[in-house]
Amino acid sequence: MNEIPGHDQATQDELAKLVASDQVVLFMKGSRGAPQCGFSATVVEILDRYVPEYTTIDVLANHAIREGIKKFSDWPTIPQLYVRGEFLGGCDIVRQMDAEGELLKALGSTVAKIEPPAVTVTDAAAAVFRQASAEGDRDDDLRVTIDAAFRHDLSLGPSQEHDVAVITNGIKLVFDPASARRAAGLVIDYVEQPQAGFKLDNPNAPVKVEQASPAEVKAWLDAGEPMRLLDVRTPAERNTAHIEGSTLVTGDNIDELMALPKDTKLVFYCHHGMRSFQAAQHFAQQGFRKLWNMSGGIDAWSQGVDSDVPRY
Repeated sequence: MNEIPGHDQATQDELAKLVASDQVVLFMKGSRGAPQCGFSATVVEILDRYVPEYTTIDVLANHAIREGIKKFSDWPTIPQLYVRGEFLGGCDIVRQMDAEGELLKALGSTVAKIEPPAVTVTDAAAAVFRQASAEGDRDDDLRVTIDAAFRHDLSLGPSQEHDVAVITNGIKLVFDPASARRAAGLVIDYVEQPQAGFKLDNPNAPVKVEQASPAEVKAWLDAGEPMRLLDVRTPAERNTAHIEGSTLVTGDNIDELMALPKDTKLVFYCHHGMRSFQAAQHFAQQGFRKLWNMSGGIDAWSQGVDSDVPRY
């Protein structure tokens, strides 16, 4: 009988070393900069709120690791998160722990210290906040929440253990760690026109990812346009077909890519254009300002630009 891949003792020993290699280790599909599935992308997004550096293992690059980690953890799906050698769970559990405040407790000392962001509250907004506070529970604080898509929410409620507090124009604001990282330079105003309400101006909001056709990308390459063409597929897919001049995004080069100037023109592609759009959005959240997704992916490139590139 053939042994199940990854269940051999050598692979299990290697997995034990990988789990112990860092305080936070995520087994995922793809890399931190280019997740290859929505569940992996969700856990990366959550971890990025709190932990500046952590290790990711791309299970798509090694079939034995992909199958072996399921035996190692006795958990059937990917991604899988380990903190200080302890298995926490997959996407749903991590998301639930985050919502209930348990993830921050589990991450403990790995959570980066957050400096209070510089935030401006205008006189008009401060007057409305004071009135709301006077009418509400005096123990409640004004909470500002900024999610990964830079949607803003204001609410009144009690402070939490890891909140970051800011006092500006006599108003106390509290942020969860992720929101605090996204709030530097935030201006909160209250306007009467065209509709009465709060107006929040956040200079950190990511730019929109633009779409480019394969023909446009080809024209940029032919013209020598300064840009980086980034392939966010798996190594196996790249071995099947790739576009000359592109770079495969991996765990080995993601730090180098993240260190590029934020005005570098980045063009992403995958098989059909969905994974690459997700990867481009991730780079937008890291502050990059010139981002394009190649619509239709390499499949559209093969059909419309270069038929010598194999379809699969």
